[in-house]
Amino acid sequence: MLPGEKLDPLPDTFILQPPVFHPVVPYVATIFGGLRAGKMVVLQGAVPLNARRFQVDFQCGCSLHPRPDIAIHFNPRFHTTKPHVICNTLRGGRWQAEARWPHLALQKGASFLILFLFGNEEMKVSVNGQHFLHYRYQLPLSRVDTLGIYGDILVTAVGFLNISPFVEGGSEYPIGHEVPCSRALPQGLWPGQVIIVRGLVLPEPKDFTLSLLDEAAHVPVTLRASFADRTLAWVSRWGRKKLILAPFLFYPQRFFEVLLLCQEGELKLALSGQGVGATSLGQQALERLRELRISGSVQLYCVHY
Repeated sequence: MLPGEKLDPLPDTFILQPPVFHPVVPYVATIFGGLRAGKMVVLQGAVPLNARRFQVDFQCGCSLHPRPDIAIHFNPRFHTTKPHVICNTLRGGRWQAEARWPHLALQKGASFLILFLFGNEEMKVSVNGQHFLHYRYQLPLSRVDTLGIYGDILVTAVGFLNISPFVEGGSEYPIGHEVPCSRALPQGLWPGQVIIVRGLVLPEPKDFTLSLLDEAAHVPVTLRASFADRTLAWVSRWGRKKLILAPFLFYPQRFFEVLLLCQEGELKLALSGQGVGATSLGQQALERLRELRISGSVQLYCVHY
Protein backbone atom coordinates (compact mmCIF):
# COMPACT_ATOMS: atom_id res chain seq x y z
CA MET A 1 0.00 0.00 0.00
CA LEU A 2 1.49 3.30 -1.07
CA PRO A 3 1.93 6.16 1.42
CA GLY A 4 -1.22 8.21 1.57
CA GLU A 5 -3.27 5.57 -0.24
CA LYS A 6 -6.73 5.02 1.20
CA LEU A 7 -8.76 1.85 0.84
CA ASP A 8 -12.51 1.63 0.68
CA PRO A 9 -13.71 -0.03 3.88
CA LEU A 10 -14.41 -3.74 3.67
CA PRO A 11 -17.99 -4.82 4.41
CA ASP A 12 -18.55 -5.30 8.15
CA THR A 13 -19.51 -8.96 7.66
CA PHE A 14 -16.01 -9.69 6.38
CA ILE A 15 -14.04 -7.98 9.13
CA LEU A 16 -12.37 -10.29 11.60
CA GLN A 17 -12.16 -9.06 15.18
CA PRO A 18 -8.45 -8.89 15.98
CA PRO A 19 -7.23 -11.99 17.81
CA VAL A 20 -5.96 -11.70 21.37
CA PHE A 21 -2.71 -13.39 22.39
CA HIS A 22 -1.73 -14.50 25.90
CA PRO A 23 -4.52 -12.69 27.76
CA VAL A 24 -4.41 -12.60 31.54
CA VAL A 25 -7.16 -14.70 33.16
CA PRO A 26 -9.72 -13.69 34.34
CA TYR A 27 -10.29 -12.18 30.91
CA VAL A 28 -13.40 -10.26 29.82
CA ALA A 29 -13.79 -8.84 26.31
CA THR A 30 -16.47 -7.31 24.12
CA ILE A 31 -17.49 -9.39 21.11
CA PHE A 32 -17.60 -6.94 18.21
CA GLY A 33 -21.10 -6.93 16.76
CA GLY A 34 -22.30 -9.52 19.29
CA LEU A 35 -23.00 -13.14 18.46
CA ARG A 36 -25.09 -14.45 15.59
CA ALA A 37 -25.51 -17.71 13.74
CA GLY A 38 -22.37 -18.52 11.78
CA LYS A 39 -19.89 -16.87 14.13
CA MET A 40 -17.15 -18.91 15.75
CA VAL A 41 -14.84 -18.33 18.69
CA VAL A 42 -11.53 -20.22 18.77
CA LEU A 43 -9.71 -20.79 22.05
CA GLN A 44 -6.14 -22.09 22.13
CA GLY A 45 -4.21 -22.86 25.28
CA ALA A 46 -3.37 -25.48 27.89
CA VAL A 47 -4.79 -26.93 31.10
CA PRO A 48 -2.40 -26.59 34.10
CA LEU A 49 -1.40 -29.80 35.87
CA ASN A 50 -3.05 -28.58 39.10
CA ALA A 51 -6.25 -27.35 37.44
CA ARG A 52 -9.53 -27.79 39.27
CA ARG A 53 -11.93 -26.05 36.90
CA PHE A 54 -12.31 -23.24 34.39
CA GLN A 55 -15.19 -21.64 32.57
CA VAL A 56 -15.89 -19.86 29.32
CA ASP A 57 -18.97 -17.65 29.54
CA PHE A 58 -20.84 -15.97 26.70
CA GLN A 59 -22.45 -13.13 28.61
CA CYS A 60 -25.20 -10.57 28.07
CA GLY A 61 -23.15 -7.63 29.31
CA CYS A 62 -20.16 -7.22 31.61
CA SER A 63 -21.50 -5.58 34.79
CA LEU A 64 -20.44 -6.84 38.20
CA HIS A 65 -23.59 -5.81 40.08
CA PRO A 66 -26.07 -6.98 39.13
CA ARG A 67 -24.46 -10.05 37.61
CA PRO A 68 -25.25 -10.23 33.87
CA ASP A 69 -27.21 -13.05 32.31
CA ILE A 70 -25.00 -15.78 30.88
CA ALA A 71 -26.45 -17.33 27.75
CA ILE A 72 -23.83 -20.09 27.61
CA HIS A 73 -21.70 -21.27 30.53
CA PHE A 74 -19.05 -23.84 29.46
CA ASN A 75 -17.44 -25.30 32.58
CA PRO A 76 -14.91 -28.20 32.52
CA ARG A 77 -14.29 -29.65 35.99
CA PHE A 78 -11.18 -31.70 36.76
CA HIS A 79 -11.27 -31.98 40.57
CA THR A 80 -13.99 -34.64 40.82
CA THR A 81 -13.44 -38.39 40.70
CA LYS A 82 -15.00 -38.34 37.24
CA PRO A 83 -13.97 -35.18 35.36
CA HIS A 84 -16.81 -33.73 33.29
CA VAL A 85 -18.17 -30.62 31.59
CA ILE A 86 -21.21 -28.61 32.65
CA CYS A 87 -23.14 -26.28 30.37
CA ASN A 88 -25.81 -24.00 31.77
CA THR A 89 -27.61 -20.66 31.46
CA LEU A 90 -27.86 -17.92 34.10
CA ARG A 91 -31.11 -15.98 33.77
CA GLY A 92 -32.12 -13.26 36.22
CA GLY A 93 -29.52 -14.42 38.74
CA ARG A 94 -30.72 -18.04 38.67
CA TRP A 95 -29.08 -21.01 37.05
CA GLN A 96 -31.29 -23.13 34.82
CA ALA A 97 -31.23 -26.92 34.49
CA GLU A 98 -27.64 -27.91 33.79
CA ALA A 99 -26.46 -30.23 31.03
CA ARG A 100 -23.57 -32.60 31.84
CA TRP A 101 -21.08 -34.45 29.66
CA PRO A 102 -19.17 -37.15 31.60
CA HIS A 103 -16.34 -37.84 29.16
CA LEU A 104 -14.03 -34.83 29.36
CA ALA A 105 -12.05 -34.30 26.16
CA LEU A 106 -9.51 -32.08 27.96
CA GLN A 107 -6.58 -33.31 30.05
CA LYS A 108 -4.44 -31.75 32.76
CA GLY A 109 -1.06 -30.69 31.46
CA ALA A 110 -2.17 -30.92 27.81
CA SER A 111 -2.69 -28.22 25.20
CA PHE A 112 -5.99 -27.80 23.36
CA LEU A 113 -7.81 -26.07 20.54
CA ILE A 114 -11.48 -25.46 21.32
CA LEU A 115 -13.91 -24.25 18.67
CA PHE A 116 -17.28 -22.76 19.64
CA LEU A 117 -19.60 -22.67 16.62
CA PHE A 118 -22.88 -20.77 16.98
CA GLY A 119 -25.82 -22.03 14.93
CA ASN A 120 -29.41 -20.88 14.72
CA GLU A 121 -30.63 -22.89 17.71
CA GLU A 122 -27.58 -24.37 19.40
CA MET A 123 -23.86 -24.07 20.02
CA LYS A 124 -21.51 -26.85 18.91
CA VAL A 125 -18.12 -27.40 20.50
CA SER A 126 -15.13 -29.32 19.16
CA VAL A 127 -11.91 -30.09 21.02
CA ASN A 128 -8.75 -30.72 18.99
CA GLY A 129 -10.76 -31.25 15.82
CA GLN A 130 -13.28 -33.72 17.29
CA HIS A 131 -16.93 -32.97 18.00
CA PHE A 132 -17.47 -32.86 21.75
CA LEU A 133 -20.90 -31.44 22.60
CA HIS A 134 -23.83 -29.30 21.53
CA TYR A 135 -25.92 -27.06 23.76
CA ARG A 136 -29.31 -25.59 22.91
CA TYR A 137 -29.82 -21.88 23.61
CA GLN A 138 -32.08 -20.85 26.48
CA LEU A 139 -31.56 -17.12 25.87
CA PRO A 140 -31.51 -15.35 22.50
CA LEU A 141 -28.05 -15.46 20.94
CA SER A 142 -28.49 -11.84 19.87
CA ARG A 143 -28.21 -10.73 23.51
CA VAL A 144 -24.63 -12.00 23.85
CA ASP A 145 -21.98 -9.28 23.54
CA THR A 146 -19.25 -10.32 26.01
CA LEU A 147 -16.78 -13.19 26.39
CA GLY A 148 -15.55 -14.12 29.85
CA ILE A 149 -12.79 -16.65 30.64
CA TYR A 150 -12.16 -17.57 34.28
CA GLY A 151 -10.44 -20.19 36.41
CA ASP A 152 -7.55 -22.60 35.93
CA ILE A 153 -6.58 -22.14 32.30
CA LEU A 154 -3.59 -20.87 30.34
CA VAL A 155 -4.79 -19.08 27.20
CA THR A 156 -2.45 -18.71 24.26
CA ALA A 157 -4.88 -17.12 21.80
CA VAL A 158 -8.52 -16.17 21.35
CA GLY A 159 -9.79 -15.85 17.78
CA PHE A 160 -13.10 -14.43 16.55
CA LEU A 161 -14.37 -15.57 13.16
CA ASN A 162 -17.23 -13.74 11.49
CA ILE A 163 -18.09 -16.13 8.65
CA SER A 164 -18.64 -19.81 9.24
CA PRO A 165 -16.28 -21.98 7.19
CA PHE A 166 -18.52 -25.04 7.36
CA VAL A 167 -20.64 -24.25 4.30
CA GLU A 168 -17.77 -25.05 1.94
CA GLY A 169 -17.68 -28.82 2.16
CA GLY A 170 -20.27 -30.01 4.61
CA SER A 171 -17.79 -31.19 7.26
CA GLU A 172 -18.96 -30.33 10.75
CA TYR A 173 -15.65 -28.96 11.98
CA PRO A 174 -12.57 -27.64 10.18
CA ILE A 175 -10.18 -30.43 11.17
CA GLY A 176 -7.65 -29.19 8.63
CA HIS A 177 -6.80 -29.08 4.96
CA GLU A 178 -3.60 -30.64 3.70
CA VAL A 179 -0.92 -28.25 2.44
CA PRO A 180 -0.28 -27.71 -0.42
CA CYS A 181 -3.98 -27.17 -1.04
CA SER A 182 -5.71 -26.64 -4.39
CA ARG A 183 -9.27 -25.44 -5.06
CA ALA A 184 -11.02 -25.00 -8.41
CA LEU A 185 -12.47 -21.64 -9.46
CA PRO A 186 -14.74 -22.84 -12.29
CA GLN A 187 -16.33 -19.43 -12.90
CA GLY A 188 -13.28 -17.28 -12.22
CA LEU A 189 -13.58 -14.29 -9.88
CA TRP A 190 -16.27 -11.63 -10.17
CA PRO A 191 -16.92 -8.34 -8.35
CA GLY A 192 -18.16 -8.99 -4.83
CA GLN A 193 -16.65 -12.48 -4.58
CA VAL A 194 -14.49 -13.19 -1.55
CA ILE A 195 -11.74 -15.73 -0.89
CA ILE A 196 -11.17 -16.48 2.79
CA VAL A 197 -8.24 -18.53 4.09
CA ARG A 198 -7.87 -19.19 7.81
CA GLY A 199 -5.32 -21.25 9.66
CA LEU A 200 -2.49 -21.54 12.11
CA VAL A 201 1.17 -20.74 11.41
CA LEU A 202 3.54 -23.64 12.22
CA PRO A 203 6.19 -23.32 14.97
CA GLU A 204 9.17 -22.80 12.61
CA PRO A 205 7.68 -21.22 9.47
CA LYS A 206 9.58 -20.45 6.28
CA ASP A 207 6.99 -19.05 3.89
CA PHE A 208 3.36 -18.90 2.88
CA THR A 209 2.05 -18.50 -0.66
CA LEU A 210 -1.40 -18.06 -2.15
CA SER A 211 -1.44 -18.31 -5.95
CA LEU A 212 -4.18 -17.79 -8.53
CA LEU A 213 -3.87 -19.71 -11.81
CA ASP A 214 -5.66 -19.04 -15.11
CA GLU A 215 -6.99 -21.37 -17.84
CA ALA A 216 -3.51 -21.84 -19.31
CA ALA A 217 -2.05 -22.72 -15.88
CA HIS A 218 -0.21 -19.39 -15.81
CA VAL A 219 0.04 -17.64 -12.45
CA PRO A 220 -1.02 -14.00 -12.93
CA VAL A 221 -0.54 -13.19 -9.27
CA THR A 222 0.82 -14.73 -6.07
CA LEU A 223 0.65 -13.44 -2.52
CA ARG A 224 3.85 -14.44 -0.75
CA ALA A 225 4.84 -14.07 2.90
CA SER A 226 8.50 -14.63 3.76
CA PHE A 227 9.28 -15.28 7.42
CA ALA A 228 13.06 -14.94 6.95
CA ASP A 229 12.88 -11.22 6.24
CA ARG A 230 9.26 -10.70 7.42
CA THR A 231 8.04 -9.31 4.12
CA LEU A 232 4.75 -9.58 2.29
CA ALA A 233 4.58 -9.12 -1.46
CA TRP A 234 2.54 -9.54 -4.64
CA VAL A 235 4.47 -11.55 -7.24
CA SER A 236 3.51 -11.28 -10.95
CA ARG A 237 3.61 -14.13 -13.49
CA TRP A 238 7.01 -12.84 -14.63
CA GLY A 239 8.42 -12.97 -11.10
CA ARG A 240 8.26 -9.24 -10.51
CA LYS A 241 7.84 -8.56 -6.80
CA LYS A 242 5.85 -5.66 -5.35
CA LEU A 243 6.30 -5.30 -1.60
CA ILE A 244 3.21 -4.61 0.50
CA LEU A 245 4.12 -1.81 2.89
CA ALA A 246 2.14 -3.00 5.89
CA PRO A 247 2.86 -4.68 9.25
CA PHE A 248 3.80 -8.36 8.90
CA LEU A 249 0.88 -10.09 10.61
CA PHE A 250 1.99 -13.72 10.48
CA TYR A 251 3.47 -15.13 13.69
CA PRO A 252 4.54 -18.68 14.64
CA GLN A 253 1.81 -20.72 16.35
CA ARG A 254 -0.78 -17.99 15.93
CA PHE A 255 -4.00 -17.79 13.96
CA PHE A 256 -4.30 -15.81 10.76
CA GLU A 257 -6.94 -14.86 8.23
CA VAL A 258 -6.28 -13.87 4.60
CA LEU A 259 -9.22 -12.23 2.86
CA LEU A 260 -9.25 -11.31 -0.84
CA LEU A 261 -12.20 -9.20 -1.95
CA CYS A 262 -12.71 -9.02 -5.72
CA GLN A 263 -13.79 -5.66 -7.08
CA GLU A 264 -13.77 -4.26 -10.60
CA GLY A 265 -10.42 -5.38 -12.00
CA GLU A 266 -8.62 -5.68 -8.67
CA LEU A 267 -8.20 -7.73 -5.52
CA LYS A 268 -8.29 -6.05 -2.11
CA LEU A 269 -6.35 -7.74 0.66
CA ALA A 270 -7.07 -7.87 4.40
CA LEU A 271 -4.96 -9.74 6.96
CA SER A 272 -6.50 -10.66 10.29
CA GLY A 273 -9.11 -7.94 9.87
CA GLN A 274 -6.78 -5.16 8.66
CA GLY A 275 -6.95 -3.86 5.11
CA VAL A 276 -3.37 -3.79 3.79
CA GLY A 277 -3.57 -3.07 0.07
CA ALA A 278 -4.78 -4.08 -3.37
CA THR A 279 -3.44 -5.32 -6.68
CA SER A 280 -4.85 -4.60 -10.15
CA LEU A 281 -5.23 -7.43 -12.67
CA GLY A 282 -8.04 -6.29 -14.93
CA GLN A 283 -11.53 -7.77 -14.90
CA GLN A 284 -10.91 -10.13 -17.83
CA ALA A 285 -7.87 -11.61 -16.10
CA LEU A 286 -9.93 -12.18 -12.94
CA GLU A 287 -12.68 -13.91 -14.90
CA ARG A 288 -10.13 -16.27 -16.51
CA LEU A 289 -8.83 -17.52 -13.16
CA ARG A 290 -9.52 -21.22 -12.60
CA GLU A 291 -7.52 -22.40 -9.59
CA LEU A 292 -6.47 -21.34 -6.11
CA ARG A 293 -3.29 -22.87 -4.68
CA ILE A 294 -2.00 -22.51 -1.12
CA SER A 295 1.32 -23.76 0.21
CA GLY A 296 3.76 -23.07 2.99
CA SER A 297 4.31 -23.44 6.70
CA VAL A 298 0.69 -23.36 7.83
CA GLN A 299 -2.12 -25.59 8.99
CA LEU A 300 -5.35 -24.63 7.24
CA TYR A 301 -8.76 -24.64 8.93
CA CYS A 302 -10.84 -22.91 6.30
CA VAL A 303 -10.62 -22.29 2.56
CA HIS A 304 -13.84 -20.59 1.52
CA TYR A 305 -14.92 -18.72 -1.61
